[in-house]
Parts: sequence; C-alpha cells; structure tokens
Amino acid sequence: MKDLNEFLIKRDNNNYEVVIGLEVHAQVTSNSKLFSSSSTKFGAEPNTQVSLVDAAFPGMLPVINEFCVKQAIKTGIGLKAQINKKSVFDRKNYFYADLPQGYQISQYKHPIVGEGKVILDMPNGQKEIGIERLHLEQDAGKSIHDIDPNSTLVDLNRSGVALMEIVSKPDLRSPDEVNVYIKKLRSIMRYLGTCDGNMQEGSLRADVNVSVRKKGETTFGTRCEIKNVNSIKFMQMAIIFEANRQVDLIEEGKSIDQETRLFDIKKNETRSMRSKEDAHDYRYFPDPDLLPLEVTDKFIDDIRSEIPELPDEKKKRFIEKFKLTHYEATILVSDIETSKYFEEVIKDADVKLSTNWITGELFAVLNEKSLEISQSPISAINLSKLINLIKDGTISGKIAKTVFEEMIVGDQDPQKIIEAKGLKQESDPKALEELIEKVIQNNADKVAEYKSGKGKLFGFFVGQAMKESKGKGNPQLINKILKEKLNG
Repeated sequence: MKDLNEFLIKRDNNNYEVVIGLEVHAQVTSNSKLFSSSSTKFGAEPNTQVSLVDAAFPGMLPVINEFCVKQAIKTGIGLKAQINKKSVFDRKNYFYADLPQGYQISQYKHPIVGEGKVILDMPNGQKEIGIERLHLEQDAGKSIHDIDPNSTLVDLNRSGVALMEIVSKPDLRSPDEVNVYIKKLRSIMRYLGTCDGNMQEGSLRADVNVSVRKKGETTFGTRCEIKNVNSIKFMQMAIIFEANRQVDLIEEGKSIDQETRLFDIKKNETRSMRSKEDAHDYRYFPDPDLLPLEVTDKFIDDIRSEIPELPDEKKKRFIEKFKLTHYEATILVSDIETSKYFEEVIKDADVKLSTNWITGELFAVLNEKSLEISQSPISAINLSKLINLIKDGTISGKIAKTVFEEMIVGDQDPQKIIEAKGLKQESDPKALEELIEKVIQNNADKVAEYKSGKGKLFGFFVGQAMKESKGKGNPQLINKILKEKLNG
C-alpha cells in the first residue's frame, strides 16, 4: 500500500495530511466471558453459548472474571502503560437488536489502563504512537441479515465476550503506519497470550477515526469514525477513500459533518451511518451491580513477573547476540511463533544460514501455501539438519534446494532424502582433481586463452567441472583446485 499522500498529490500541490486514530477491539483470550461462565469457543452453533446473564434475563447479576482483568493488566504492561489500581465499570446505553440488555457494560472515565505507547519500525526510522487508554468491556451479539429474506436473526454467542478497547492517540499519519501499528499491537498481544489477533474470527477489529488538515496546521480537522473494520487492507482502503472524500469537501468549500460511517468493501467507499455520538449521548453512569474494581501493587507486580520477553526486547537480543541486521531481527520477532521456530533451528545450526533459509525459502513456501509458521510443512528440527548438511559440506546450497523441495512433502529427514537419491556432495579432493584434469585436457584452447589474460574464463571451467560432477562437486573445493591447476 502506497503512502496516502501519493493519493492526494493531485489536490492543492499535495498540501494536506491525514490524521488517524484507532480504537482497536481485541477479544481477550479467555475460556469464559467477562461477566459469566459461558464458553467463548469460536464456531459453535448459534445461541448455544449463552447464559441467562448474557441474554439479560431479569434479575441476573454480572460477576467479574478475574482472569480477564489479569489479561487486560498484562496487555497494559506490554504497552508500557499506566496500570490504574482503581477502575469503574459503567453502563453505556444504546439500543440495538443484538444488545439484549439495552446497554453495554464498559469503562469510561476510569479505565483499567491509562497512557502507554507502541514503537513502530518504519522505513525512515522509528515512530512512537501514543496509547490513550485500554478499557475492558463486553461484546454485543451478532445480527445476521443474509439467512432469512424477511427477518434479521440474532446470535448471542458473542454477547458478553470480554473485549479490550485500545484507543490510540491521533498520532498515525498514513495507511502504511496503520498497517505497521496493527501488526505490532497484534504481535505484542500474541507474545503475551492475551489476544490471538485472528481477524477472520473477529478477534481483532477497529474503529478508524479519520480527519484531514492542511500541512503545517496544528488544530485537527473534523473527524469521521469508520466503524468495525476487520482487516488491515480494508482499514487502509477506508482511510484512502475517506481522506480523499474530506479533501474534496474542503476544496469545494463545504463543511465536514462529524459522523459515524461504514466501509462498503464491494464499492470501496465509506457511507454515512449516523451522526457521531458524544459521550453524553450514551448516558454513561456507574453500573450499580458492579463495585469499583480495585487491585493492589502486589497483584500488578505478580502479573508483571509473568511477562515474557516482548518483540522489542527480543529484537535487541537477536541483534546483539546473533549479530542479525535490524531488518532480519524485525522480521524474525514480528510473530511469536516465528521467533520460537528460529530459536529452535539455531540451537544446533549456523545462525546466518538459518536466517537466510527461514526468511527466504521457508517464507516463500508459507506465503505460497497461505500457511502460518506454526503450520510449516518442515519442522524446525529437520530444517536445522538440512542447514548442518550444507555447513559441513555434505551437500551444496544448490543440492539443498532440491532436498528442501522433497522435505516439504511430509516433513522428511533431509539425510534420508540425500541417501535415497544419491545427492551427497563430492568433497574428495582426489576425485575432484581427476575430473578437473579431464576438464582441462578437454579444453586446452580455453586454458591457453585463460593463461593469456582472459580471466573471466574461470567461470567456464567451474561450470564444466560442476557439469562433470553432475552437480555434486563441492564448489569451494572445485574453485580451490582449479585455481591451483590453472595458475600453477
């Protein structure tokens, strides 16, 4: 995705900038809901994971899930944020068919997590994006419009599922930054085990706030909120359309209405949904059924002690300990499963070769087959074996690629493939000397040309020697012996 400014270049000499803030809704990784013991398992039959609390039967009282509280605090720590020892659950009042209570239990003035930050690795350097807050809230159900032509159906399985709403400051300035921000946020939560970040299952989605202003201006323009976007690609597309729409209005001398909009993925456009509500429209007030949530320093410190090594710290270690480039380390720590795979491979294999094979051949296969690294057709142990066979000269890099192709089918041991197909590299100096002598004898005219100053012919002799060895000759040894023979 190109930078947004490239899409605005036709207008007023590219004199506008976009201002973006995200409200990310991340489903808490938990076996039960925020205020009930109902299951949160994805894909269950409609309305089979609904308790009387989730369905808002009269007299049913919510009971806070302590594990969800811990998950929110853990995420806050991962975002380098302020953890508030006292927070309050409020009722956010609005009507919708899949909201059986007629209100959502959320947090408003007193969230569980305060200000934090996320560091983005952009092509032109690092950029800090501020986190305004993280609060806990319950999800609504799901309205289904495409089953019955005359009715909207409601599935309450998601009703009451715990969400963390992570609100950024308006620090993002392009679709590219939004892409990196969402991926970094998802990576942090996956490392922490607090959200699986699966957008296809609705575990991570965002409301995107967009405004535009002339470059150099310090005040923000009127923002529009694009609701419930569930893929990074759609977020970027929505931002591009919405920013251009707003610039068009400004250029035409029209005003921008503060409103909530939806993104139509088929038409690639945003459209008005309703006027943008302010906080007072929701009539927030503390939920009378829930006491203020208070946590102690010890409670927070105990959670802090469970925090694993996070992406930024792991990247720093990879660079310092394994001498990886900033780019290599960034790729390898971007996903927790990738970093685990890498560290498993290098337990017994060369770091540089491992890095090249994982980020090169393995990633190519995963991309082609649309697989996560946790679904890799080649185990870390077998890739480590392959790299060792290259390192000790048993096979060449070229032969290794042939072996790799075989390994993809059934995660086979590379040593067995080499033995079965007779692919072992020829590294016997005497045997290589014999075939090189044959090459020299068969190309006496080329030898004379080489010795008369045509040094580029050396590659020809290497090629002939590899051909004579049927591709199994050790390239380093062939080069060494050829130099000795031709220059002696």
